[in-house]
Amino acid sequence: MTEAHMPNWLSLGLVYLAAAVIAVPLARFLGLGSIIGYLGAGIVIGPFGLNLVSDAQAMLHFAEFGVVLMLFLVGLELEPRRLWAMRRPIFGWGSVQLFGSTLLMFGVGVLAGAPWRLALVAALGLAMSSTAIGLAVLAERNLGNTTAGQGVLSVALLQDIAAIPILALVPLLAAGGGLHDDGGPPLWVEAARALGVIAVIVLGGRLLLRPALRWIARSETPEIFTAAALLLVVATAALMLSVGLSMALGAFLAGVLLAESEYRRELETDLEPFKGLLLGLFFIAVGMGIDFNVVMRHPGLIVALVFGFVLLKTIVLWGMARAMPVPLAERPEFVILLAQGGEFGFVVFQTATQGRVIDGEAASVLVAVVTVSMLLTPLLLLATDRWWAAHLRAHRVEPTEHRLDAPQDAPVILAGFGRYGQILARLLFSTGVRVTVLDHDAEQVEAARQFGWRVYYGDATRLDLLRVAGAASAKVLVVAIDDVEQNLALVDLAREHFPQLTIVARARDAPHWTQLHQRGVRWIERETLDAALMSGRSVLQQLGVEPYRARRLALHFRRHSIEQLVTMAPHLGDRARLISISKAGRQQLEQLLAQERDLAQRTRGRLQDGARDDGAPG
Repeated sequence: MTEAHMPNWLSLGLVYLAAAVIAVPLARFLGLGSIIGYLGAGIVIGPFGLNLVSDAQAMLHFAEFGVVLMLFLVGLELEPRRLWAMRRPIFGWGSVQLFGSTLLMFGVGVLAGAPWRLALVAALGLAMSSTAIGLAVLAERNLGNTTAGQGVLSVALLQDIAAIPILALVPLLAAGGGLHDDGGPPLWVEAARALGVIAVIVLGGRLLLRPALRWIARSETPEIFTAAALLLVVATAALMLSVGLSMALGAFLAGVLLAESEYRRELETDLEPFKGLLLGLFFIAVGMGIDFNVVMRHPGLIVALVFGFVLLKTIVLWGMARAMPVPLAERPEFVILLAQGGEFGFVVFQTATQGRVIDGEAASVLVAVVTVSMLLTPLLLLATDRWWAAHLRAHRVEPTEHRLDAPQDAPVILAGFGRYGQILARLLFSTGVRVTVLDHDAEQVEAARQFGWRVYYGDATRLDLLRVAGAASAKVLVVAIDDVEQNLALVDLAREHFPQLTIVARARDAPHWTQLHQRGVRWIERETLDAALMSGRSVLQQLGVEPYRARRLALHFRRHSIEQLVTMAPHLGDRARLISISKAGRQQLEQLLAQERDLAQRTRGRLQDGARDDGAPG
């Protein structure tokens, strides 16, 4: 019998997926984050680890494919309207970061004695931050809507845009300074060919892309539509490669062209499940690409370069953070996510090597420097979480404006002026009820004051502040704080020192509702319950249920949901008992709603019979 051999693609897929499945959950369990897991998996299976993947050429192609796919997804998200809305922070602060960091590093490199072409290429490559790591961390930490998150996104978008002229500029540096002359066509001819190909891709894509996608969409075959998108990526990348430009640049252009079409949403829906995995595979490739031979040959140089360029970029970024301004507690994330090197650096150094602007050894050192900085980024974020951010929060200077200094006598105290507290406050103020509003977010207080709301800055969990707010004489304390721990801490404090207060609390979810109920709070509202029930009523009405009956069904469900939580509260630690109560409650609810349906049908039948009797001839 002939021995069966596993195909190379199957063995490689097995190794990559197994490494990811093992390393990422382990890294998350240790509190290191998924990116460290991917990078660590790449190091372990790479040539300098277990050598499960030893073909350096295959590893290089794999890394390039990861970059190509990642840049396609980045381009797909770069919608022109979104770009226009963010034009000032993108082209303003993004340009400050890119050109400021480049000029600073270029100047230091030239002063250190490096050839100016090498210094400029290194500065251009190291000035670019990792879009993949930055966006992944923002999503993982839910920082996208923070000031720091918006700043990181703006700078990343500018870098994505600037990659196009930078990659076109690098080959021009070889004029009169290349390492060799191979007798090829003049440089201006190659540049003209590159610009011509870019123009053909952009103009042809605008004229032909939408009709082609419309024709493909008429086939009503989703996999063919996705295949067409991938064909566009591959074809564009191959076309760019044919004129000496990066495949990644072609993939980025393909993504931008699709972002401008009316089929972008469908493409995003098809590709979104693969996005996280593709980025993860890219990080594995980055880990595999660390050339430890280069690191061991030049350990001092690499450490100095990593420390030096990160320090120089930190100087620029910290100045930007103060001027933008980014809140003090958010500045560490803003600086760290942009101070690292990025995947565009790989492309810049590869292009410079192919164009014979720098030699292979210098490119290897620079690639190692970028890779080490990317590997250190998640570790620096962990250190920031455990020390720096906590230190800044503990020692931050609280604003003196809008603080509550004079004693208040309003009958209602509202703690928390977020989206929930604002709605409640507007209702109370509009009905003439006097309310003392407290919030611990200085920016939120300042914004509310600009819109005419009298909101005071302060931590409602401080006993002295509650006394000044009039808790001893107030009738109602509304706890609308989003953070569950602070929410419960305020309830405990109020029940201990101001027992006459009626507490009306906002619960984030069912477990939070149970904790409040156990503390004796009886006026509790779950923040998403009524909104979800209103949506449910709308769905029922669209399905033909009468509006009054849809309202009755929603009220039945609401009453049953609260009663079930009360029943489950004494058994919070007994999982088996909670599951039993939940199943029994679901059966009771189904029976209740079935009885409601039967009653409605009988009522409708009697009304129809009565109508026929009234219409019968006498």
